[in-house]
Amino acid sequence: MDAVRIYGGKCLEGQTTIQGSKNASLPILAATLLINGICEIENCPEISDVYHMLRLLKSLGCEVERKGTLVRVNTEKLSECDMPSDSVGVMRSSIMLLGALLARTGRVCMEYPGGCVIGSRPINLHLQSLRKMGVVIEENETGFCAETSRLRGTVLKLPFVSVGVTENAILAAVLAEGETVIKPAAREPEIQALCEFLQRAGAKIDGIGSNCLVIHGVNRLHAVRYRVPADRIVAGTYLSACMCTGGRIFLRDAPAHHMESVLNCAVEMGAAIEYETDGILINGRDHEATCHMLATGCYPAFPTDMQSPFMVVMALSGQRGCIEETVFENRFRIVPELCKMGADITVHGNTAYIGSSKLHGAIVQAEELRGGAALVVAALAVEGTSIVTNRHYIDRGYEDIVLSLRQLGASIELA
Repeated sequence: MDAVRIYGGKCLEGQTTIQGSKNASLPILAATLLINGICEIENCPEISDVYHMLRLLKSLGCEVERKGTLVRVNTEKLSECDMPSDSVGVMRSSIMLLGALLARTGRVCMEYPGGCVIGSRPINLHLQSLRKMGVVIEENETGFCAETSRLRGTVLKLPFVSVGVTENAILAAVLAEGETVIKPAAREPEIQALCEFLQRAGAKIDGIGSNCLVIHGVNRLHAVRYRVPADRIVAGTYLSACMCTGGRIFLRDAPAHHMESVLNCAVEMGAAIEYETDGILINGRDHEATCHMLATGCYPAFPTDMQSPFMVVMALSGQRGCIEETVFENRFRIVPELCKMGADITVHGNTAYIGSSKLHGAIVQAEELRGGAALVVAALAVEGTSIVTNRHYIDRGYEDIVLSLRQLGASIELA
């Protein structure tokens, strides 16, 4: 069965190691297409999204070898092949291959990518940016073909901050002729990781970590070995689980320097956090909550990926609160499922209003990645047995959520 069963009501105690970042691994794997040689990616999480990305690379003629969290990609035999539609269709990040393939081969045909249903996330801004760089694109009902004789540097003035468009533009620009300016560029840690990987391979990128990136095109990149940073969203999910259960846990390798907004909010909502050289120690029982309002935003603001887990924290706090979602218009899909567990939550526009309520175990359904993980968090904290179905959504971003939570003392199993 595609589900997990949780026996709730236990405080979490123990430690677990935070996996490599999903949102850094996927664009970095796409970036290996820019390099005619063998790249080694360390700390690459064993999740379904990475599995689908590796399938896509293989379909393009790449030789891919995996040993645990080490992935070796050889692109010397890269060819123009059809990418499997089942991988493209389920994974939004497959669009990242577009910029890299155009830079390497000059021609790409692919179906429109899929992923979680959390908002429209149209790819038109990706295509508009590439057209400005000299790409001719023909679209049809199911996909598109893009072709260029040579990518050209340009100034890309984006109408809003977009992580995906920033990544795609970077991948297209590093081998383009001339200089490319991206503004406003996304500043997420995963963008920084992609730029660091490319710099080690010989790319010339200025402004890393700022909202204006300047890429000076080079003729070629060389093979590189790179270690993916830890996943700040996974760390934040287990942090929220500790807050909900009132436990005490140590998250080894948690990237605290990239989690400032989440950690500050957690402290305001009652968590006590100690910073160690190799992770963070969380005590979720020390203080009463004082934070009653959250608003998501682009980094370094509170991340949209953490909105659902912290909605659960608010619902279990015994106080009223509200969350404003400013990134994706359909990110409150978890609300009806939490209401099945007894939550008092109403949604008006882009704001969710959370009332004081007592939650209980129930059978609920994951409808997207982060919401699915948040339902598991809720089930951990309440009395009784819960089942979260559609586990495959959770598997897209969590290496082994059952094992990790067992290491923290949870009673959870596959169902």
